[in-house]
Amino acid sequence: MAVKAEASKETEAAEPTPDAVVSLVGISKSFGGAAALSSVDFSLRPGEVHALIGMNGAGKSTLVSVLSGAHMPDTGSVVVDGVAHPGLTPRHARDLGIATVPQRRDLVQELTVAENLLLGSLPTSGGLVSWRRIRREAKSALAVIGVNIDVDARTADLSAAEQTMVEIAREIRRGGRVLILDEPTAALGGAAAEEVRLLVKRLRGQGKSVVYISHHLEEILDLADRITVLRDGTLQLVVANEDLEIPQLVYAMVGDHVVSDRPEQERTPGETRLELRNVSVGHRLAGLDLNVAAGEVVAVLGPAGDAQSLLFPILSGRLRPDTGELTVGGTPVRLGNVRSALASGLRCVTGNRLSYGLVGGLSVDENLLLSRDRFDRRIVVRWKDLRRRALALREKFGVVTLNPNPPVAALSGGNQQKVLLAKWLEGSPEVCFLEEPTNGVDISAKADIHRMVDDFAAAGMGVLLASSDVHEVLRLADRIIVVSAGRVVGHRDVATVTRDELVALTVGESTHD
Repeated sequence: MAVKAEASKETEAAEPTPDAVVSLVGISKSFGGAAALSSVDFSLRPGEVHALIGMNGAGKSTLVSVLSGAHMPDTGSVVVDGVAHPGLTPRHARDLGIATVPQRRDLVQELTVAENLLLGSLPTSGGLVSWRRIRREAKSALAVIGVNIDVDARTADLSAAEQTMVEIAREIRRGGRVLILDEPTAALGGAAAEEVRLLVKRLRGQGKSVVYISHHLEEILDLADRITVLRDGTLQLVVANEDLEIPQLVYAMVGDHVVSDRPEQERTPGETRLELRNVSVGHRLAGLDLNVAAGEVVAVLGPAGDAQSLLFPILSGRLRPDTGELTVGGTPVRLGNVRSALASGLRCVTGNRLSYGLVGGLSVDENLLLSRDRFDRRIVVRWKDLRRRALALREKFGVVTLNPNPPVAALSGGNQQKVLLAKWLEGSPEVCFLEEPTNGVDISAKADIHRMVDDFAAAGMGVLLASSDVHEVLRLADRIIVVSAGRVVGHRDVATVTRDELVALTVGESTHD
């Protein structure tokens, strides 16, 4: 009840906040008759980090789209510096200093850092591009935010954290004073995520205003001055960080407490389903051994980008390691061969949904039935049969969409992940590999996916998990293999290991097995 009272107090007056640089007042927006936002207010003060959170489908993306000019609201107004507008266009929003850094990188990977920073406004001299000025202005743009990156480096060679910093520097150079950061650390871990968080704090110190979207509650508590919670398109809570309690926040997001505890019944492993022996890839992975039995979950835990990130390309057949052997169900599998990996019965679910797992422009139903063994080898596709089979998969895996059959790219991260799981695991394979299965999903979808993994193991499936999330590994796994700097630094049983011990192993504080 305390949550509802707090939310009610904050939302009574639908008028701009006096000291706000930007206010959204009474914003409503519907798509095809479905309400995405209903009379939502939001304000952002100068030099403030304001976290915007909620489950997938809560309305965060729509609210941000209204603020950035991508969507015109049905009702309400956008107030910038005290001036009310019925809505903004993307150009108008940019002219007012409102900039968005999306979760998916918006950089030209083959261009240099300097070229990306000045793209669209390259300085010229005598009708020719002045590369000296480009480098000088690029260095200046990075210096403004306190970042030191080689401006002549190819963007594709940068780390994910560095690419995020380049995008932020570019938007500030263009005049951005209100920054919308959408899951800036979703694909990062450890030191890389901390670099981005420190940059956000520097931006606040420089007087920039930041709308920060994240699913990581600990991160929000570290960064945010205020927190706004949306649920089902309505405003549930606006609260100052120092007044927040975690149970209050979770209740505001989901309407109930989401419990994601380990199953009470202990798992009993069966026969070995998968074995890897002496797998090495240059300096990135050295001599990995592991096995997975029927009915158990084995996790390979490491910092983001470490050795565990090589398991998907190796197991799916996209990468042939320098050394190593793979056996599935007692049968040797040819490494570096996708066809052989699929024929083995091993199913690999990527953590990079829209690059390697789904086809963003195809519909949900088409993606659900796109895996190699779904279609009969006929010239004509029976669409009625496809829809019937896809509907059964949607219901089984809990895929929710506002529209009947939208492009899969339009879904929330949680629903995209459920489509991906349904696509590969519906046939209940004997063994599967899951790479970062809850990356970029909200806490409710995360709990759903955790329960699915429990069900897979309970049905006798062997599950190999690659993760950089210590909490997730402790929640799901029976055994944990810890890697750091490309090497195995520990084998642990989840029943006896502690969180602090796992963290210490991943950062190299201890190498005792």
